[in-house]
Order: sequence, then structure tokens, then C-alpha cells
Amino acid sequence: MSIETSRPVQQRTVETVSARAVTDEGAAQIQIREVFTGKDGAPTFAMRRFDVAPGGHTPFHVHAWEHEVYILDGEGELRLEDGVRPFKKGDALMVPAGVRHQFAGTQRGSLQFLCMIPVQENC
Repeated sequence: MSIETSRPVQQRTVETVSARAVTDEGAAQIQIREVFTGKDGAPTFAMRRFDVAPGGHTPFHVHAWEHEVYILDGEGELRLEDGVRPFKKGDALMVPAGVRHQFAGTQRGSLQFLCMIPVQENC
């Protein structure tokens, strides 16, 4: 296997990445920062940070790829068709392809998490 070494390492302060509201139907009080995507030369994975206001949530949705999530701050719940899984700062979750899900914050405070997906996808 050949390893590509000509591309420079990229570093950025996440707070300097523009945030935009998630406006998909069913989303509430949530913003996304696309930290690294294919536009940055990432060939495989995209990294996004989500900021969820108290009581906010993603849409209840499903897609054809898995994604990994790391909870940076706050607490919330992963809502699934068969129940709810609470999570908190420091937890990591992997949502398999084909599983309907929703990330929701609590009313007690804000929630921040990183979400990694295949670079060619968008959710």
C-alpha cells in the first residue's frame, strides 16, 4: 500500500468554522460546523460539530451509512424506534446504517458533539 505524503496536515480552531442552522424538517435549535469535508481534501471521512440548544434535536432520520459520534459537552438521548439511550459528555456512539435515529439535548443545558460520516454523504 502506498501512503500519500504530499498533502499538508490541516489544523483549525473549530470556533472559527462558520456555523449554520440545521433546517431539515424535524430539526429544532441545532447548528452544524463542517470542520473537515471533501472540500478540504478529506478523501474518506467528514467531521462535523453539532451545537444543540436546550431542548433541541436533529430530525428523526435514517441513512445508508454508519456514523460515529463523540459527545464533547452536555447530555442528551439517542432516540431510536425501539427506545431511548441516554448519553453524556465523554460517551461515544456508533449508529449503524439503516437505523432510524434522533439526537436530542435535554432541557437542562446545551449539547455539543462531533459526528463523523463518509465524506461523500451528507446528513
